[in-house]
Amino acid sequence: MSKKLMTRLEVLGVELRFQDRGKTSYICITDIAKKFNNVPSDIIKAWMRNRNTVEFLGVWETLNNPDFNLVEFDQIKTRTGLNSFILTAKEWVNKTQAVGIESRAGRYGGTWAHWDIALEFASYVNPTFKLYIIQEFQRLKTSEAAQLKQAWNIKREISKANYFILTETIRDYLIPPKDTPSSKKALVFSSEADMLNEVVFGMTAKQWKAVNPNAKGNMRDNATVLELTVLANVEVLNSRLILWDCTQEERYRILLEAANDFKNVLQDSKAILRLSHKAGE
Repeated sequence: MSKKLMTRLEVLGVELRFQDRGKTSYICITDIAKKFNNVPSDIIKAWMRNRNTVEFLGVWETLNNPDFNLVEFDQIKTRTGLNSFILTAKEWVNKTQAVGIESRAGRYGGTWAHWDIALEFASYVNPTFKLYIIQEFQRLKTSEAAQLKQAWNIKREISKANYFILTETIRDYLIPPKDTPSSKKALVFSSEADMLNEVVFGMTAKQWKAVNPNAKGNMRDNATVLELTVLANVEVLNSRLILWDCTQEERYRILLEAANDFKNVLQDSKAILRLSHKAGE
């Protein structure tokens, strides 16, 4: 579990670690257990040996995990209720190939669980504490969403600013004299936009719309953080190439190579990864 993408949430004085993964989150239930027992693993073991817990985990995995080992699950379920029955998170994962729970070692380790399962565990130890977790989590997500919207708007404005540099260059160096009809001027701008879209996105705006007829906004509104960053760099580079009297064919070849290089370098950038993570990509 990556430390970089880990977030900490304080609930009633208790610091809970959680990690977003796409549209869902995993929470460290060891942190929850620490509030109610000096030996958190004891509470987790007690919870996992409960028949209702085993059945809940089995249903969750069946619904969300195509690789879940139902044969092993049935064997575990038949043992629930026996005084000798003990089930650890690590044993559950190893035997059933479960994905809803993870057992991690080391400084940033502990027992982690999918949001659904973590809340089930919180209900087991203290239903009131569960409600506070939900409340704080919702508050945090609301705050993050507001920050993300602001960051996204800033990013789009930066992209537009770079596009302004390019359009000024096009207007000064590619468009014929002032008496040129507006329709021909528009074609020049359109041709340049199509070229950049093909370089960065692999298709024109018209082609993208045909592939995504129900999408809200245009292809740039739906672009990833990485794509918009590459686009911003390519726009500036294109304006330089125009000043150097490169033909559109030459510029396309150079820009395509540069865009691929930019993507390869920036995809591992910590800043890009952080923004992409916040954007839920």
